[in-house]
Amino acid sequence: MSDWNSGIIEEFRANGGKVGGHFAGAPMILLHHIGAKSGTVRVTPLVYFPQEDGSMLVVASKGGAPTNPDWYHNIVAHPRFEVEVGTQTFMIDAEELDPTERAEHWPAIVAERPGFGDYETKTARVMPVLRLRRVA
Repeated sequence: MSDWNSGIIEEFRANGGKVGGHFAGAPMILLHHIGAKSGTVRVTPLVYFPQEDGSMLVVASKGGAPTNPDWYHNIVAHPRFEVEVGTQTFMIDAEELDPTERAEHWPAIVAERPGFGDYETKTARVMPVLRLRRVA
């Protein structure tokens, strides 16, 4: 885990799920995803977008890099895992939005967090958007 992520995770846990700096005011989540090859649990902090139905959307942006982030591949391989939201930890199921549904949500994502639109201009790939649903 990078020092950057370690610092965000530490701040998240010390402040009930809130972080400052670049992410001040953004809803944050910690994904406890399982390595696709290693089976090792890793923790990644991400901005998420709460939905009216209680689900959450996350974007596999990797800052506009030409490849998807490692956590994306882990989630595709193991779509059920734990997350931390605020002070709660619970299981979720993840699914990638199909192209039509992604296109429906993308304008709202970029309107709320314009950085994702900037990332999109840096890469030829379509950045996946995933829905996270709490397991009952």
